[in-house]
Amino acid sequence: MPLEPEVLVPRFGESLVAQGKISPEQLESALRYQKAQLELGRHLRLGRALIELGYVDERGLDEAITLQILQLQEALHRSNRELEKRVEQRTQELRNALLQISRLNQIKANFIANVSHELRTPLTLLMGYLDMMKEGAFGEVSREQAQALDTLWRAAVRLQKLIEDLILFAYAERGELTLVPGPQHLDKIVLQVLQRHQHAAKTKEISLQTKITTPLPRVYCDGERVAWAIDELITNALKFNVPGGWVSLEVTHQKGIVTVRVRDSGVGIPAQRLAEIFEPFHQLDSSSRRRYGGTGLGLALVKRILEAHSSHLRVESEVGKGSSFEFSLPTADEDTEHGTS
Repeated sequence: MPLEPEVLVPRFGESLVAQGKISPEQLESALRYQKAQLELGRHLRLGRALIELGYVDERGLDEAITLQILQLQEALHRSNRELEKRVEQRTQELRNALLQISRLNQIKANFIANVSHELRTPLTLLMGYLDMMKEGAFGEVSREQAQALDTLWRAAVRLQKLIEDLILFAYAERGELTLVPGPQHLDKIVLQVLQRHQHAAKTKEISLQTKITTPLPRVYCDGERVAWAIDELITNALKFNVPGGWVSLEVTHQKGIVTVRVRDSGVGIPAQRLAEIFEPFHQLDSSSRRRYGGTGLGLALVKRILEAHSSHLRVESEVGKGSSFEFSLPTADEDTEHGTS
């Protein structure tokens, strides 16, 4: 059955009445006629019924349909123009919102950096005097006093690390996380980092294991930053673990790539919450009775440091069975070792 123009016009009968082509009574009459023809097995369009009843002629019907289609097209164009205007307006609002967020982040980063630097000065002075007191510079120190000074010193060292983390985060947020890359002996870096955690692992009754593929070629990276990242991964692995558990640091080499992997038998992370662990100042347990402390900056900074090295931190975890964090770095070939960047 050929497509008739009438089917393109919604509420065709009402449109004809609005145009003055027919009266409401003629429309009702045509509808009754159409229904009667349908009962006789004849499918009749409303326009054809009007013609057969003599209410309109072919030319008048075509004019009415054409006019209605043009009106519909104009309405569609107006609707599209209005939609485009609204989309453009909404896009501009989003741009402004993003710009405002960027400004707020910059203010936040500047504030963190300024406050952290201000805290660093008195803390350095405090640690200096604590060190002198421990050495007996102000008189003999009793056993009880020495224990108290040790406790204060550990607290000051922890505060120092928190301040350094805040400063590093502020630099990263402002795009000022600079690297000093060069050929590095990663095996030496790893062993130095492990040494710093031996006491904490022993205290928590956690087995600290290491496996390094030998010989291990040098890698091209900022040794200090990568050491910090590995240190943070081990710190987390120990923190979110239980007595009798284990932490494993593995370094492997294959086809010009060195891969560092930190695995643990800790509490694990729910799959649907993995992305949250990289959010700054965020803890998975944010309740007032949370079990684990910290600023929530560690993994966020590790991610930024590795991204600055064009690397990526890969995470696998299962609740109750532990987690695995790994990243890869390129080996330092001869051109890299003897050249300058």
